[in-house]
Amino acid sequence: MADADAELVAAWRYPDEHAFHDPGADADGRAALLDPDARGDAFWAVDSGSAGLVGYYSFARDHGDLEINLGLRPDLTGHGLGAAFLAAGLDFARDHFAPTRFVVWVATFDARAITVSERAGFRHGRVRTRAARGTEWEFLEMTRPA
Repeated sequence: MADADAELVAAWRYPDEHAFHDPGADADGRAALLDPDARGDAFWAVDSGSAGLVGYYSFARDHGDLEINLGLRPDLTGHGLGAAFLAAGLDFARDHFAPTRFVVWVATFDARAITVSERAGFRHGRVRTRAARGTEWEFLEMTRPA
């Protein structure tokens, strides 16, 4: 992800309860996104040509597992694009990282993200509380074979 893309992503704002996912909303997350050294090769921008930057993926390896985080540009959410965007990220990750298993952590209140993940073959796992945005939130671990 180039610096200019990181700046754009950090400015994204999602509506309503999905504002929880604003990439630049918390100081630590914003700093990691905007610092090229911290960002490293974990973040990948998705550009569709005429539509410009449409989303991003970030990846973290843990042995054979690959944790995936993703974001679709806010104005593109809620239009049925999530499944194709997730599938494209899984294909990219499979080719570039050769994981044995994919892992996503989804906020338990985010029914839309849970449904998209289920349709992509992810299965429910444990629920864990994590600090995010200055408070504690429940996240559902979802996994699937690569």
